[in-house]
Amino acid sequence: MGRLIIFLSLLVCASIVHSKVAERHEIRKFPEGFLFGTATASYQVEGAWNLDGKTENIWDHLTHTKPCKILDCSNGDIADDSYHQYKRDVEMMRELGLDYYRFSLSWARILPTGFPDQINQAGVDYYNNLINEMLKYNIEPMITLYHWDLPQKLQTLGGWANPNIVDWFGDFAKISYELFGDRVKYWITINEPYQICNNGYGDGSKAPLLEYSGIADYMCAKNLLMAHARAYHIYDKEYRTEDGEIFIAFSAQWYEPESEEHEEAARDLNQFMWAQYVHPIFSKTGDFPPIMKERVAEKSREQGFARSRLVEFTPEEIEYVRGTSDVFGLNHYSTLLSYRNESLNSRFAVPSLNDDVGAATYQLSEWKIGESEKVMTVPWGFYKLLTQIREDYDNPPVYITENGFATYGGLDDDHRVEYYRGYLSAMLDAMDEGSDIRAYTAWSLLDNFEWRYGYTERFGLYEVDYESPERTRTPRKSAYVYKELVRTRALDLHYEPDMSKPLTIDEGH
Repeated sequence: MGRLIIFLSLLVCASIVHSKVAERHEIRKFPEGFLFGTATASYQVEGAWNLDGKTENIWDHLTHTKPCKILDCSNGDIADDSYHQYKRDVEMMRELGLDYYRFSLSWARILPTGFPDQINQAGVDYYNNLINEMLKYNIEPMITLYHWDLPQKLQTLGGWANPNIVDWFGDFAKISYELFGDRVKYWITINEPYQICNNGYGDGSKAPLLEYSGIADYMCAKNLLMAHARAYHIYDKEYRTEDGEIFIAFSAQWYEPESEEHEEAARDLNQFMWAQYVHPIFSKTGDFPPIMKERVAEKSREQGFARSRLVEFTPEEIEYVRGTSDVFGLNHYSTLLSYRNESLNSRFAVPSLNDDVGAATYQLSEWKIGESEKVMTVPWGFYKLLTQIREDYDNPPVYITENGFATYGGLDDDHRVEYYRGYLSAMLDAMDEGSDIRAYTAWSLLDNFEWRYGYTERFGLYEVDYESPERTRTPRKSAYVYKELVRTRALDLHYEPDMSKPLTIDEGH
């Protein structure tokens, strides 16, 4: 009966969001100046893993030494071969009519030692060619400096758990600004701090597969925020252009209480899972969220630690980090229900982030559309998250830097179209209520190596034929729909494309 009540209450929540759409119009316009793009990341699409001077990164190392840690035992050695196929990628951007394209730099392709003593000209040439090809057609590059592929040589020195990475990352950022800053006005320092620290150093679900939750992930968190701030200040003081913007891209899912009695559990999850990284930058006070500091310090004392496992910022460091993002970059995919009860006391390892939070999550089977087990479709959670950001952080300008849906292939991806329409509608609801959202980025431009899922999950607007040496790209239905969205600057919930016609380049692109 309890779960039935939960389900019915969530249906009401979803119907309210849906009714907001119905009450307005079937076609909803975006404000003037709103930007549309797509995204990828270097390791996921480039391939050429050891060509032209590039050295090993942590995902090369993982997939070569423990290949079947990846669901299909695959790797990114070739991936989409964007290193050689970049002109086709730009052609696809033109077909969609994009305002910008978000991609990341491979640290190990530009700095083979990880340090600035050697700059690999072939790697520089690749990114110059890509940037120049985009700008030729008025497509703005949005560069992510770090999207998970740390040089393996730096990982052997401790990676993000080593405080010296603040200097290492600062050096890489400075060289990147010098090389490309004359043509790039959008810079993202780091993609998804939570995944880097908590998945890479905490639960061991992503490279470098370290399992020191409650210790190494907290060390990583502080070092990462300081490294981000270093890259921000270098840009702000030495390289900022008149229209330049630099920010960080957070991963934030929405944690909804199972019922009123679990509101505190949901609050704590939202604080630990994403506000851990947002609060130091966007709050008026800076520093980690108070509930997080108090909880970890208390548990650390109980567990016999000499000091809190959450590495503290000095007052000077708090000020160094606070305010270091021109906009709020947001990657969002889904929502989870949250609860807390006594049965959880023995469920989590001690110490660990999960034990520090003391709450658990699940998702409803009713949220599933299509075959994918990875992304549940909960548009109202997106609306609630955007509203929370507006209320907690004084309505910062927001760029949606990732949002997307996985399928298992095929060109008629109606479930992806359904997902996008639902989430874009929820985003427009938040905008109607005052949220300052200025850009939307579909993940992803084309199918790619999806980390631990390999090539089993496909997020692309374009399907990639991995049996073809050319890695042939073919537009899915979602590409046609996204093109119409970008062309009209409007969300038409009933638009049906004619897929018998090729997706062509409009005049101006």
